[in-house]
Amino acid sequence: MKKSISIIVAVFFIGLCACEKLDVPPLNVVQDKDIFTNEAGITSYMARMYSRLPIEDFKYSPTINFNAFVIGSFSGLTGEALSRDMPNTIETFNYWADAYSLIRESNYFMETLPAYAENFSAGQVNNWQGEARFIRAITYFALVKRYGGVPIVDKVLTKPNQTIDELTASIEELKIPRSSEEKVYDMIAEDLDFAWNNLPESNKPGRPSKYAAAAFKSRAMLFAGTVAKYNTINLTAGSERLCGIPAAKANTYFKASFDAAALLNGKYSLYTRNFVTGDKTAIYQNFVNLFLDAASPENIFIRQYKYPDAVHAYDALSVPKQLEGPGGNYSSETNPTLDFVEMFEGLPKNADGTIQTLDGSGKYILYNNTMDLFAHAEPRLRATVILPGDMFKGQSIEFRRGIYTGSAAGGISRLLPEGSTQNYPTTNIVQSAAVLQTPYTLPNGSKMNPAGASGIFTNLAANGPGGSITGFSVRKYLVPDKPTSEVMTNRSEQSWIEIRYAEVLLNAAEAGFELNEAGQGANYLTTALNNINAIRNRAGATPAAILTIDTIRRERRKELAFENKIYWDLRRWRILDKEQNSTLYRVLMPFYSADAGKYFFDARTDERNVRFTFDTRWYYQQIPTAAITKSPNLVQNPGF
Repeated sequence: MKKSISIIVAVFFIGLCACEKLDVPPLNVVQDKDIFTNEAGITSYMARMYSRLPIEDFKYSPTINFNAFVIGSFSGLTGEALSRDMPNTIETFNYWADAYSLIRESNYFMETLPAYAENFSAGQVNNWQGEARFIRAITYFALVKRYGGVPIVDKVLTKPNQTIDELTASIEELKIPRSSEEKVYDMIAEDLDFAWNNLPESNKPGRPSKYAAAAFKSRAMLFAGTVAKYNTINLTAGSERLCGIPAAKANTYFKASFDAAALLNGKYSLYTRNFVTGDKTAIYQNFVNLFLDAASPENIFIRQYKYPDAVHAYDALSVPKQLEGPGGNYSSETNPTLDFVEMFEGLPKNADGTIQTLDGSGKYILYNNTMDLFAHAEPRLRATVILPGDMFKGQSIEFRRGIYTGSAAGGISRLLPEGSTQNYPTTNIVQSAAVLQTPYTLPNGSKMNPAGASGIFTNLAANGPGGSITGFSVRKYLVPDKPTSEVMTNRSEQSWIEIRYAEVLLNAAEAGFELNEAGQGANYLTTALNNINAIRNRAGATPAAILTIDTIRRERRKELAFENKIYWDLRRWRILDKEQNSTLYRVLMPFYSADAGKYFFDARTDERNVRFTFDTRWYYQQIPTAAITKSPNLVQNPGF
């Protein structure tokens, strides 16, 4: 069957299904004049491009694709969390062909629209051209942060009415080699600058304003600057450095990031509608509401969802086991690690910064309530993580590893030697394998389920009964008043905030600190400190007196946790291979002492003994072999 290239332009008319094949012809080929002569046609064309924008949101899976049905949690690859269904892996679906298809759609739009400009106002044309450049920039950023330098295609290479069969690999014009990593970032900056100059001050939700372009530029240029400074991998083909950016360019990119962030000053603000200084409950509630308030002054660019047309499964996948909906065993996929929780201030700590669970004599500290351990933690923690015993949807969330039945007289000693990776003994510990469990009768005659209502169950398999595997569950983005009957896959509709003002402040803080360290001026450090403290104040944390790069990175990891940003931060900082070197992440197991009538916590490594290792090759992912087969001019990345 003959397949017309014009289908790539017209296929959006069939619908917006993310899995649609671009080379399947429609029943009737829609021509340019049907699309570009009216606002409805252009809106449809744009809608299709936005639906394909490479955003790592609720529906992103590193092992499936964008816009996927997700099982597991992307945060399970970073140390933020552990997930039963997300092993030690990297992105495996090869975002390449889909990216260049979207780039072609953007290029085609930009080249075709001028011929029909007389049908619209100059403002409309400029706006749409700005949006197309914005989409192209975001797509190239998705490519460069994965692969390094990639082929730059800034025009439509095919001609009208050519067939796909005619576009064989023998056509030299289409065998475009990879450009340098530096040139790709420079093109992204140019596209976003064009978008800044042509997009409006505000736009419809889900469509970029000029400030969205500036915000994304602050992100992309910060990525380029850190690669220039911290990357040690080099791949050069001819005169093009495909992997790596000259270290001398680091300050250029840091300054571009800093300056782009400054364009948003006075235009956006941190969300503080429910904030009350010194009131931990109000500060907690404010941070919760930040992710659910559609009118938040912090939102810069979002992806909208609305039932039943556009939905995701975040609530079903993320609620604690006891709040699981009728759709099946999908809950508790994102279980924050103790390593992550320990980043927050206000917890009792040992000298090495780990959480204190033992007293001076080496006995477990006993608590009347599990929440007592977290009484003085910064409120942002509680708004990010469901803690053992905290209230959610009117229920106390029961995370419990078991009931200790031994004597508490003289204190309770460690259940396992320090550093042990063994399972807990069965002596003096009543445990449960699954949610259907036999209640244990306490000394006062009352009954208690050994594993509580939300785990931790001894069956920790990926296809097991679910429940927490760390003693925690994610809180961020969950809808607190969503009925359990609606906690189902494809029933969630909260919008994804792809970039918000807090990230822009963090971008400027990091870029400013790096510029100050490079001797570019103390004013950069002043801005960095002010930005970090603005975020810490909103979080209910104490102000920082001095800054280090580790302080800034830790603040970023706390503020942007579970927003699918940290994985890329760890990669651009080039520290993921150091953090993950046969690493066992740590968990916090709550126990109830039947004899004492109190709770205690055991800090240990993941009972499943799942180790994480990041290979340095993965800082630059493998170019798909299919792409290299079609275009021998493409050079493979090191190690593949």
